Amino acid sequence: MHFELITAVPQLVEGYLGGSILGRAAEAGVVSFATTSLHDFGEGKHRQIDDAPYGGGSGMVMKPGPVVAALESARSRTEDDQRVRVLMTHPAGQRLDRAMAHRLAADYDRLIVLCGRYEGIDARVEDYVDEKVSLGDFVLTGGELVAMALVDAVARLRPGVLGSDASSVDESFEGPLLEYPHYTRPRDFRGVPVPDVLLSGDHARIASWRQERAVERTLRERPDLLADRSSLPEDIKSSIESLDGSGKGE
Repeated sequence: MHFELITAVPQLVEGYLGGSILGRAAEAGVVSFATTSLHDFGEGKHRQIDDAPYGGGSGMVMKPGPVVAALESARSRTEDDQRVRVLMTHPAGQRLDRAMAHRLAADYDRLIVLCGRYEGIDARVEDYVDEKVSLGDFVLTGGELVAMALVDAVARLRPGVLGSDASSVDESFEGPLLEYPHYTRPRDFRGVPVPDVLLSGDHARIASWRQERAVERTLRERPDLLADRSSLPEDIKSSIESLDGSGKGE
């Protein structure tokens, strides 16, 4: 899977994409990343990519010419058999979540992500993108953080990116539950020991304990995920009833 980020400040994203798990996945050829600088398509002697808004107002707006030229250049490098999706970071976009990440990872081979900046992008650019994406109801200096979150969330779902493909399955939001708590050495940290069950070697007991703790954590921290109990698997319903009876799930 290939990801291309179009941005006014490519140096903001290149370090992240080249490091740690994503960097190793790129070196192994599992995924690939590219950045395109909007200034390469800027207009005039100073490679201008922004201008004052019509109608007045504070700040500057990204010009449609350089942005559309960059998008068209990125699209022109798409192979005939590649499934491509062009996304734009935007406050009015659909909020990035697990379902979106899975859809993009499954349905496309190439994602082109346009990063907004300044006061925004000329509205006419929206005719050249397929989808707008947001992280939530707050304002960021630029869309690069949104783009990096998107790329990370999607890339890690592709086979071979994580050390174990099971890592992307057994975690928060891959079902109705948040992930269970984790422990590692030392066995006792400042008077707080690792739960005995995790040292027992009894895999069935450990699995049961982990599910109970996941249910407990979800009820406490994200009860909205369990609001529709009619759709939950029976084993999770049983865990909820058990915790409700003990008072821990309240």
